[in-house]
Amino acid sequence: MHAAPLTQADYRAYGDVVAARADVTPRPANLGFAQRYDLLSELRNARGAAAAPNLCVFRCEPMVTPGGARFDVKLLERHAHSTQVFVPMGGVRRYLVIVALGGAAPDLATLKAFLATGNQGISYHPAVWHHPLVALDGPSDFASLVWEDGGAGDCEVLRLEAPITVRF
Repeated sequence: MHAAPLTQADYRAYGDVVAARADVTPRPANLGFAQRYDLLSELRNARGAAAAPNLCVFRCEPMVTPGGARFDVKLLERHAHSTQVFVPMGGVRRYLVIVALGGAAPDLATLKAFLATGNQGISYHPAVWHHPLVALDGPSDFASLVWEDGGAGDCEVLRLEAPITVRF
């Protein structure tokens, strides 16, 4: 499987691209010195008041060898009741976003890989299966938002029977 460039149109079934996108009309802000792109992703928490929003930072080390152009997917995870958002911060040039639809298990026929740039954040809709972010070019920081209550439902992890290779 080859990773495709990350676009809102191609990614829509899995979540949203958090970026200054052409499909969103900006409005002026900050005394006219900024353009504000609103409502880039629906944020959902279906776990009720027991789950609190958690704004955190993930510092991701590269999962590929320097100069490598392939990655083996061995597991997928999901947050069944919450949107999860990642926005690149420091050191991010490119990263892989690997997603699949499904119910109690991922439907591997829907597995897709996207190559994101450091100017693009992403969200995962609740219950979308995904691989943890794959930093490609060096240590990469991402701000993340997810609703959690500390229980087992915060994150489900499923190991695949056989690895799936993504080329980028």
